[in-house]
Amino acid sequence: MTPQQKKWLSIVVIALATSGAAFIGWQKYRTNRSTSGLVSGNGRIEAVEIDVAAKVAGRVKEIRVEEGQFVTAGQVVAVMDTANLEAQLRQAQAQLQQAQSAVATAHSQLAQRQSERAAALAAIAQREAELLKAQQHAQRSDELAHSGAIARQDADDDRAQLRSTEAALHAARAQLAASDATITAAATQISGAQATVAAARANVERIQADIDDSTLSAPRDGRVQYKVVQPGEVVGAGGRIVNLVDISDVYMTFFLPTAAAGKVALGTEIRLVLDVAPQYVIPARASFVADVAQFTPKTVETAVEREKLMFRIKAQIPPELLRKYSAQVKTGLPGVAWVRLDQTRPWPPHLQIRLPQ
Repeated sequence: MTPQQKKWLSIVVIALATSGAAFIGWQKYRTNRSTSGLVSGNGRIEAVEIDVAAKVAGRVKEIRVEEGQFVTAGQVVAVMDTANLEAQLRQAQAQLQQAQSAVATAHSQLAQRQSERAAALAAIAQREAELLKAQQHAQRSDELAHSGAIARQDADDDRAQLRSTEAALHAARAQLAASDATITAAATQISGAQATVAAARANVERIQADIDDSTLSAPRDGRVQYKVVQPGEVVGAGGRIVNLVDISDVYMTFFLPTAAAGKVALGTEIRLVLDVAPQYVIPARASFVADVAQFTPKTVETAVEREKLMFRIKAQIPPELLRKYSAQVKTGLPGVAWVRLDQTRPWPPHLQIRLPQ
């Protein structure tokens, strides 16, 4: 290569390097200008997860959903084997019938005791009448015996009959007291039998509730993320059967430093850009701003340390947007959340809302 060619080659290299540096500088300037007044934080798309679990221990009889399937609130997702619970229910129902029979028996006994009391009252009335008659007869016999109209023996016999009648009256009154005691016992027995019925009925209702809860339903709309167990497996009380994702409650959690987080209020507009789809810009709003810093030392005394304070922010995606794009909602996707520090300034062109058609 001649010296002249080397000279021209050097000039070309210098020109290219200068042009490249200028282009890079212009790109940085344009980027800085387009993102001025904005702050960003990295995060991942998250959603509320719901575990559909068994209330009581048992064997999984059937799972009626598949992973990735959308379900609606109240839709049956799994069924537990209830053979054991149904046997317990039949036993409890038999005990309830037995307790109800005991109540009926106690009522009949009470009626019998009340009849006995009525008979005792009638006997007392009869003995009182007999006593009055015996008193009058004995009194007349005494008068006649004093006048000599009858023998003293006859008067003594009438006096003995009076004492016998008085004893019969006392016995009738004692029988009435005994009848009152048996009535009280019968009433107590009825109360106890009714309490047994209430306990037996509550046991039936409890077992029936366990049977009803053995049909597991989705508590809200969502998508099946994964099945924890398979049909035929035995799980304990509270054992998870299916994991759901509530696609109506999707958000991104990210962190901002103190200076930026202090300007973010609830409801602040946020733009989300996912790594897997940078061509789309998803609208969101701040639904949570932490009032306690994360990743901080216990005591902050210098400005340098205060700059390390990071506050957690939750960007909530609108539910109506999630319903429209429910098939595209995925959790765990990484992305960037952008926040305007000055709400009066418009969003730059590259952060205008762009959604799939």
